Amino acid sequence: MSALTQPIPQSRPAAESLSMPRQRQSLDALVTAYLAVLANERGSSPHTIRAYERELRAFAAWVCEVQGEETEPRAIEHTRIRAYLGTLYERGLSKASAARALASIRSWFKWLARFGHVEQNVASLVSTPKLPKHLPRVPSIEQMNQVVDSIDEENASWPARDAVIFELLYGCGIRNAELTGLNLGDIHWANEAILVRGKGQKQRYVPLGDAAAEAIRAYMGEREAKLAAAARESQALLLNLHLRGDGRLSTRSVARIVKHIAVLRGLSSDVHPHTLRHAFGTHLLEEGADLRSIQELLGHERLSTTQRYTQLTTTQLTQVYDRTHPRAK
Repeated sequence: MSALTQPIPQSRPAAESLSMPRQRQSLDALVTAYLAVLANERGSSPHTIRAYERELRAFAAWVCEVQGEETEPRAIEHTRIRAYLGTLYERGLSKASAARALASIRSWFKWLARFGHVEQNVASLVSTPKLPKHLPRVPSIEQMNQVVDSIDEENASWPARDAVIFELLYGCGIRNAELTGLNLGDIHWANEAILVRGKGQKQRYVPLGDAAAEAIRAYMGEREAKLAAAARESQALLLNLHLRGDGRLSTRSVARIVKHIAVLRGLSSDVHPHTLRHAFGTHLLEEGADLRSIQELLGHERLSTTQRYTQLTTTQLTQVYDRTHPRAK
């Protein structure tokens, strides 16, 4: 069984965790303990945990190779971490990949410092690689309306379901994983809202617009008929075409469906579900919504994340300035 598929042990109680520094532990064991914290205490997603494990196992293995198998965390200096990033560049990895690795190492060292395994978070002394700013290409409002309104048998294997996919990704701005995780009980018809489970098991309500509600109602009849014909039951809102597994549609399938329909309707080939989420935030801003409201709708923890959308509407902001500021006239 590989390291990535091994079950993560339950995290230790707080009192026991505080006593851990008294015992000598290998770097690999401390990585495992931290992954348990991510899984059991912080509620990180399986995808996040796999990413952290990949980065931290690779770093720990490299340190043991250059410093010895018995190396303890307090023997790792920030210059060693910087040297590790250098090896990533030598392997041909991008600055973005190196930045992700450094972020994982920083988070791990922060936890190590908290419980006395190291005196300070030396990883915080290493500068993050400067990344080029690539703004996502966002379809216009007209383009998005054209795509969403043209889903039919010619471009979709299950038009009613695929219309719901686009209405919820673009109309509600939810993430791909949030979309596929929706259950029937998450649709609160009386309140015209959807309960969305976001990153870190955080929950939020997003408005259920008229178009999205209409699409869901049109789909529900077909959904029930398909389940009845197969003598199956499922709480998942979105089903896969042949009811494979538990019947729930996967994030990979959503990405494939979105790209297929979007490309057939003339959008760029790099369109993916997150593109629709970006379009949701961008178009709200263009139509006058404030950043705080957009932040709540998107479920961003930090406003700085939401502020990325201001970079996408420079032309519109300039027009507003020219039209309204007295010194611009």
